[in-house]
Amino acid sequence: MTTQSNTPAGWYPDPHAAAGTLRYWDGARWTEHTHADPQAPAAQQAPQPPAAQASAQVPVHPAAADPRVQHQVQQQAGVAPSGPGGGTLFSEPVLVVNQKAKLIELTNEYSVFDQNGRQIGTVTEIGQSALKKALRFVSSLDQFMTHRLEIRDAYGQPQLVLTRPAKLVKSRVVVSHPDGSEVGEIVQQNVFGKINFAMNAGGTQVGAIKAENWRAWNFAIVDHADHEVARITKTWEGLAKTMFTTADNYVLQIHYQLPEPLLSLVVATALTVDTALKQDSRGLG
Repeated sequence: MTTQSNTPAGWYPDPHAAAGTLRYWDGARWTEHTHADPQAPAAQQAPQPPAAQASAQVPVHPAAADPRVQHQVQQQAGVAPSGPGGGTLFSEPVLVVNQKAKLIELTNEYSVFDQNGRQIGTVTEIGQSALKKALRFVSSLDQFMTHRLEIRDAYGQPQLVLTRPAKLVKSRVVVSHPDGSEVGEIVQQNVFGKINFAMNAGGTQVGAIKAENWRAWNFAIVDHADHEVARITKTWEGLAKTMFTTADNYVLQIHYQLPEPLLSLVVATALTVDTALKQDSRGLG
């Protein structure tokens, strides 16, 4: 496993070893352990950032590559193959976010793949009541409802929670850790023209998301100094899906390893853009 100088200390799955094998990075070197190892460092029990969370369970989705995702990345989004990533939502240079195709969207659901088509995560809407689903079915009132989405890793473990409060005109998305501690916010800055969002953390703007056309399909993501650090490209899902289903597909390309909290906000951005901009559920109303 290649180590970045800013890799946070903590536990990481070893993609080249048997299931259940973890490697611990103490800031200077790797050591390998399994869950049954009584000599595992006590740091295993300490709170870890999202990139360090791991599970010894079998992934909830197979690791086989999907050539359709490879085509989506290289041919549709125009992203050239890059070096291998770390195999997690927070260590891959390319994330492919594909929404589950549905005639009427009552629950937002996404699958997240790496650039080779291996599924490394999921996103699903949580906390919806039966009444809320009924309203989404018969009306176009999504923007007046609060939406909560949970980002999960390949083992089904929650990594981030996105909350978009009910809105009138502009969207605001709160990004939190599973324990409820806040990472930051993604706040819509304007309504007309090319839509822009600010990424804020601790009362400071750490980055921004800038639409490159008025239809807000492609976005440049910049840091606090206005340097591009990532890019979102919406990919064409085909005429049938575009006309008759709610599927939206995106490719997120991260140019280099980012520090926290910018990294978590950028990963959340790939999910936030669709939810934040969606004005209705495309239901019967």
